[in-house]
Amino acid sequence: MIEIESMSILIVDDMKSMRLTIRKMLQNLKIGSNLMFAENGREGLEILHKVNCDIAIVDWNMPVMNGIEMLDRIRNDKNLRDMPVIMVTAESKRDVVSDGAENEIDAYLLKPLTLEILDERIRTVVGKVNNPDPATIHRLKARDLEEKQDYKGAIEQIRNALKYNPSASRLLRQLGLLYFKVKKPGIAEKCLLKAASVNKQDIITRVRLTDFYIKQNELEKAAQYFLEILSLSTKYNEKAMFFAEKLLTGGSKRLAFEIFSKIIIRSKKYNAARERVINICLDHNEFEYSLSLLEQSLKKNPSNYEIAYKAGLVCLEADDTEKALNYFIEVDRHIKDHVNAKFQIAKILVHKGKVIPAENYLTQILRIDQTNKDALALRREISL
Repeated sequence: MIEIESMSILIVDDMKSMRLTIRKMLQNLKIGSNLMFAENGREGLEILHKVNCDIAIVDWNMPVMNGIEMLDRIRNDKNLRDMPVIMVTAESKRDVVSDGAENEIDAYLLKPLTLEILDERIRTVVGKVNNPDPATIHRLKARDLEEKQDYKGAIEQIRNALKYNPSASRLLRQLGLLYFKVKKPGIAEKCLLKAASVNKQDIITRVRLTDFYIKQNELEKAAQYFLEILSLSTKYNEKAMFFAEKLLTGGSKRLAFEIFSKIIIRSKKYNAARERVINICLDHNEFEYSLSLLEQSLKKNPSNYEIAYKAGLVCLEADDTEKALNYFIEVDRHIKDHVNAKFQIAKILVHKGKVIPAENYLTQILRIDQTNKDALALRREISL
């Protein structure tokens, strides 16, 4: 049993002012008699491995080791995993919630904190620990049995838990994963599908379903859940990127492009994600989609002439020399010393038999760089 007034509380936050604020609030609320402090998740874990702690209040965004990383370590440590953790965040983003669901956060506190909310969250969390509901008791028994590899016993315990909470996606997911372990993939799939249907925010279940469908080579079903995952979180962008490339090489272009587009839109680093997708598509000779991405970027930033130059190169790869020429001329018009654009124009003009204008562009290049090997080689080719 955790006693509210005398319990030990670990406060983890990289800002000293926030640590002092929480300490003052707890003192005013007369909650906890032993308060411990850490500046980041790594320091927090060091304390937890040395001292018994009843509850941890952890900031989500910290250097060295953030709150989610710390929580993941706690949940994977048999000596710490049942300790209640309250996550403090200044952001109400979906990624925070999804990461928390995956690592079983007991409660959230949104900054700026208030006495009333802090008091309510702590008392609720401690109340659940002191008086676990029947579903929780069965779930914990199932976990112990699973660790002893008594999967049938664990399944029975989860089924008992579901009698008290039949729409709990966490329990349905756990049941599905247990059925995988007893080699009953059909029942496991049904459990996961039900978990996904009752909780539209359950990312973990959707990830499990994508893994299952990929193994079954049911790529369209996997793609459906990847799109749902990408709508909820950016955490699995990398995994989705590899899957989309697999779809591309397997001929499922439409699905691949849908996933690529979703990754780009939801990415925190939009330009880097777009660049990577373009390169992947070019590696697989998908010029049309690559060009569409470049043109979308040009609409948003028409003065980005490096993108315009790359669009010209893509048009060349797609054998659309007229469109390529227009892009290169546009670049040359605005960036007078863009040697590469001038050279591409010269090459296209030579190909068209327009030697004199091509010679003019080569002359411009050699005024900028007298030793330009490509320009010299093309000039020699013209003179032969």
